[in-house]
Amino acid sequence: MSIRVLLADDQALLRATFRILIDSCDDMEVVGEASDGAEAVDLTRAHHPDIVLMDIRMPGTDGLAATSAICADPALSTTRVLILTTFETEDYVAQALRAGASGFLGKDVTADTLLAGLRTVASGEALLSPGATRTLITRFLTTPAPGTHLAPPERLADLTVREREVMALAAEGKSNTEIAEDLVLSPLTVRTHIHRAMTKLGARDRAQLVVIAYQSGLVQAGPPVP
Repeated sequence: MSIRVLLADDQALLRATFRILIDSCDDMEVVGEASDGAEAVDLTRAHHPDIVLMDIRMPGTDGLAATSAICADPALSTTRVLILTTFETEDYVAQALRAGASGFLGKDVTADTLLAGLRTVASGEALLSPGATRTLITRFLTTPAPGTHLAPPERLADLTVREREVMALAAEGKSNTEIAEDLVLSPLTVRTHIHRAMTKLGARDRAQLVVIAYQSGLVQAGPPVP
């Protein structure tokens, strides 16, 4: 089954380039194009794509507001958002994650990196490096934006001890392979625990699971990463 992608960018030439690149892959297809955030939300509701490749800076409704609207809609729970923007700052990354995005890439990425990123997000993984995860959590996600409600500790009550252990290590930015080595488990078993924790907590993907781990107090943030 093809990965269905919706493109949201105010630059028509860039959308055309992405369409050619994505449609050239046997396992992907572009199902629509939006030139602003409001149109991105409308087309996402109409087409239910697997991934929205979302720019941040767009006229009218921007990509962050559109991401928030998409991720908050229960009818779009299977749609993930991958942020792609020229403005690759930590603050934008943090806002995108708070809004519910599953990953973040700068527009200077190579074609292969972009396609790999789409496949990563489509598989349910978060597109963040361990270093980026630690930095973002420490500097931004542990300090909620105005009006944001922290995840209460009781949300973790349904998790097994092992699921909490795996979730905590994931929140530290460790990969499934690294977690498997730490806990003497197979990577497949770790992946199973991650997905069970996501299901129990209603997390859309690993990125949301990481945010919940810190906001609920399962993991405490250390000093900012230099």
